Amino acid sequence: MPLTPEQKEAVERARAQSTKTRRVTVPALEEVLYQPFHVLDHGFIRVIDYMGDDGAVVQAARVSYGRGTKKASEDRGLIRYLIRHRHTTPFEMCEIKFHVKLPIFVARQWIRHRTANVNEYSARYSILDKEFHIPAPEQMAMQSSANHQGRGEVLEGEEAARALELLREDAETCYRHYAEMLNEDEEGNPVDPGRKGLARELARMNLTLNTYTQWYWKIDLHNLMHFLSLRADSHAQYEIRVYAQAMLDCLKLWVPLVYEAFTDYRTGGAFFSAAAMGVVKDLIAGKQPTQASSGLSKREWRELMELLERPTESE
Repeated sequence: MPLTPEQKEAVERARAQSTKTRRVTVPALEEVLYQPFHVLDHGFIRVIDYMGDDGAVVQAARVSYGRGTKKASEDRGLIRYLIRHRHTTPFEMCEIKFHVKLPIFVARQWIRHRTANVNEYSARYSILDKEFHIPAPEQMAMQSSANHQGRGEVLEGEEAARALELLREDAETCYRHYAEMLNEDEEGNPVDPGRKGLARELARMNLTLNTYTQWYWKIDLHNLMHFLSLRADSHAQYEIRVYAQAMLDCLKLWVPLVYEAFTDYRTGGAFFSAAAMGVVKDLIAGKQPTQASSGLSKREWRELMELLERPTESE
């Protein structure tokens, strides 16, 4: 269960609060503030706070006294121009803070994005919950033969069942040993008064990477879009991609004009090298360029043909 009854009560108390303010608010995002969006088996993301909206981007771009313009179409056009031409600083004026619960191995990928403010749950101070990520059967895949950091076909039958059994068994065993080394309950009292426990900062090293951790993650809009362009992409690992997709839903509520431009130009668009543009121009002119004549590597050629939905030379 992603939230305990006590945590649900705390969320409801937070959502019941209302504060009068003169700063910009976004009704659609206010509606889901503090509310968990469930991800994976025990994970979630929650929007905790935010600053700015679509109008704040426009205001920063024009360095104006007011918010945006009288015509929404003008704001939309400016935002699309800024993203199309890869301007960044106006988007840095908006920020958002998430509370994220995620497996440690996902957190280790996530932390590679060094453009956010992060504060993680301390396993030196507190005891980690007994919660582990166990993949759904359809996510149990073999190593890809074409991509050294990706997945291939789904593993089935006895092999899949054994792998799932090992994941559960190892996580359970390691957590049991973790608890044994700590020799304390959630309140910090000894489980066995006659035995001394190991320090939490040492005992935690025995936990498996599928153990869940939590953090607060605050980032500006520009760097959030960079994160999402990489982690919501189909080539990203599934377990981090589902978090990015949930954040995309929040982005749409928060800054709908930015979201529209971002998904149009970034996640739904593509960048072409000079050589790739040459191939596209040749195709439009009715020519039949080849990988050998294009100046592209075999991988670049394959990716371009996939992007253009054209068969490769070997097909």
